[in-house]
Amino acid sequence: MNEQSDSITLEKQLAQHVSNGILFTPEKDNAIRCHACGIRCLIKNNRSGVCKVRFNQNGQLKVPFGYTAGYNCDPIEKKPFFHFMPGTDAMSFGMMGCNLHCSFCQNWQTSQAIRDENAGGGIRLITAEAMVDLTIRCGAKTVTSTYNEPLITSEWAVEIFRHAKQLGLHTSYVSNGNGTPEIIQYLKPWVDGFKVDLKCFQPRSYQKMGGSLESVLQTIGLLHQNNFWVEIVTLVVPELNDSTAELRDIARFIASVDKNIPWHVTAFHENYKMYGVGNTRLKTLLNAGNIGKEAGLRFVYVGNVHGHAPEWENTYCPKCNALLVERCGFRVSQNNVTNGACPKCNEIIPGVWQ
Repeated sequence: MNEQSDSITLEKQLAQHVSNGILFTPEKDNAIRCHACGIRCLIKNNRSGVCKVRFNQNGQLKVPFGYTAGYNCDPIEKKPFFHFMPGTDAMSFGMMGCNLHCSFCQNWQTSQAIRDENAGGGIRLITAEAMVDLTIRCGAKTVTSTYNEPLITSEWAVEIFRHAKQLGLHTSYVSNGNGTPEIIQYLKPWVDGFKVDLKCFQPRSYQKMGGSLESVLQTIGLLHQNNFWVEIVTLVVPELNDSTAELRDIARFIASVDKNIPWHVTAFHENYKMYGVGNTRLKTLLNAGNIGKEAGLRFVYVGNVHGHAPEWENTYCPKCNALLVERCGFRVSQNNVTNGACPKCNEIIPGVWQ
């Protein structure tokens, strides 16, 4: 692997490591329409989309390929996935860029690197085979595209996932869910699990971040219909989405798709451009958890408050309330799910289990 020089701009560096994309349609005057995300950028010749990493070169879509902005082997619970291979590790990798610009972004050093000169960081060239080899060597069972928005770098993720699946590995996305039907069909053969950030339930709030609530809701529904394993996370941010009414709307929407979809309500800690609102209070998170239960969701979890809400970190059988998976933070101390079911009452527990 070769670390790239900082002597030229990051955007120019990234433009050197691309491949041809297929998720577009041609338009007039050599322009193209990109279908990788819900923004559906109309990209004129020699221009880039909103994400800054997908660009038009003489009527051909060029997409990121052959590098990583970082990788790490860590518990899959950190994504968070709680019903997807619990107690195992995931090899997480990411690239640069995002289709949104959230002021509270937790991965801004990579997702906002092209827009924000304070992000810093560089890239390392790597092959798909080498990434999978790293996964095998660290003993991980899953390869996960994360750190930036994976939808906009899907061609590279799929190239890695092709090799991963040949060796029996699982694959997953950690995404903002601002997708399209086209990208879902493209990913269907290659991605097993999808963690979606449902950030809020106000269209105007999504517009400020550069996204579309309608697009995210549609994507969640399509992911479920196409049999991806889906878990949803709402980072509960003070003064943004922490009202009882908004949390109730989110919970009711998830329940309308499937009451078996796990909902993670997680604590915000002041970061990036959002300071002064304070961190999320435990009381607010517990209220969100109860709202989820009242909406009929069978699996609701409270996160980013390790050890302060232990009963909300575990998985219990929704039928007999037996303890199935015991957790403390990202550590699984016991997993009693047997052949995908509760060992006491044989209730099927939705998820991807070992």
